[in-house]
Amino acid sequence: MTEAELVVVANRLPVDRDGEGGWRTSPGGLVTALEPVMRRAEGAWVGWPGQADLELEPFDFQGVRLVPVTLSADEVELYYEGFSNDTIWPLYHDVIAAPRYRRVWWDAYVRVNRRFAEAAAAVAAEGGTVWVQDYQLQLVPAMLRAERPDLTIGYFHHIPFPAYGLYSQLPWRREVLEGLLGADVVGFQRVADAGNFARAVRRLFHYQTKASGIHVPQSDAPARTVLAKAFPISIDAESYADIARRPEVQERAREIRSGLGGPGKILLGVDRLDYTKGIRHRIKAFGELLDEGRLNVEDVTLVQVASPSRERVDAYMQLRDEIELTVARVNGDHDTLGHTAIRYLHQGYPREEMVALYLAADVMLVTALRDGMNLVAKEYAASRIDNRGVLVLSEFAGAADELGMALRVNPHDIDALKETIMRAIAMTGAEQGRRMRALRRKVLDNDVNAWSRSFLDALAARRAMSEGADRE
Repeated sequence: MTEAELVVVANRLPVDRDGEGGWRTSPGGLVTALEPVMRRAEGAWVGWPGQADLELEPFDFQGVRLVPVTLSADEVELYYEGFSNDTIWPLYHDVIAAPRYRRVWWDAYVRVNRRFAEAAAAVAAEGGTVWVQDYQLQLVPAMLRAERPDLTIGYFHHIPFPAYGLYSQLPWRREVLEGLLGADVVGFQRVADAGNFARAVRRLFHYQTKASGIHVPQSDAPARTVLAKAFPISIDAESYADIARRPEVQERAREIRSGLGGPGKILLGVDRLDYTKGIRHRIKAFGELLDEGRLNVEDVTLVQVASPSRERVDAYMQLRDEIELTVARVNGDHDTLGHTAIRYLHQGYPREEMVALYLAADVMLVTALRDGMNLVAKEYAASRIDNRGVLVLSEFAGAADELGMALRVNPHDIDALKETIMRAIAMTGAEQGRRMRALRRKVLDNDVNAWSRSFLDALAARRAMSEGADRE
């Protein structure tokens, strides 16, 4: 097998089955960001193909070597649905739902992480670079370093990293930190997440931390310095703007507005169906505004897109039942023959349809209780080529650090959320324009290509420092 100078390791391969036995590129910002870089580097991507017990040989797809990692049905249940999404996900999202700690899940997590590390080690060129992605693979950096000390290793954490008081609950807290410290660069969405990580390392290992550097002792070599800092991820902003300029997409936006009642205001929520997204909070706030007579269904409609997510996990099944019951109650109380209070859509949509929705919506509601970034907020801004629309943004989403001209809100404060919704609905066109121009400038200047470039530049700088130290 050809060795690759750049290897990306992620839970999933960047492709999906196309229904005819072939493959198509998966949607998503990570794939968009890394695809051109991978092609230039003749890189390899290590990941699970998305189907249990599917054994595939490595294959080439659009200039990238894809290296499938086989997972059994038990491993999908224990490593992915169990430890990754029923232990790490709720723990790292401020215990909004209770995490469960099961030793059999941890054992599977270690076993699967080792398989990913071995696959990456087998395809990486001598002195190459490996970039590990996200919380499903936190042990891979150290495993990879033990097997291939010649590699430069990066890790990017796409979700929040919790404060030590929460992180310390994890029975395997030391092992996870040791896994992450195997990387040369550990990237986070927010400065606060990088700080939480560094504090956890100090508390558990007493390693020296200075600025963004963590000094990691080694028994058989001088101490390594691991860079831990924020690299906020973004989107392919120009592609959203290009879609928004298409006449057929603009016509579809007009159709959506007309279908929802014409000249009234449209509020929009777009989320995976997840307890971290604050969907219940925004529906509660909207329902109360209707109950109080401050809004009425003839003038305002809430469209909630909630794409299916982790439907075999108990907490997600319960969440879906709760949300759908709440939507039914609000609609039952307030619908008329001609108008519906909440249009609830439990399905995903292609990007063109989403951009049309963004163009149709007067107010975008991002009320996450905890979110590493929230790219929907950036997609909305990128799509608003008319410099109109209002973004209501939770202060607990990573995007709030960058998008300062959004209306920030604490979604736990229902009264404040209601007042912010009313302010957004009443905002003048002049103020909308001023805010949206600033939001769009930020998103377009700091797109996903800038994100991947900044991280890979940081990795290259670490490699240069390491090579310089070796020559001394």
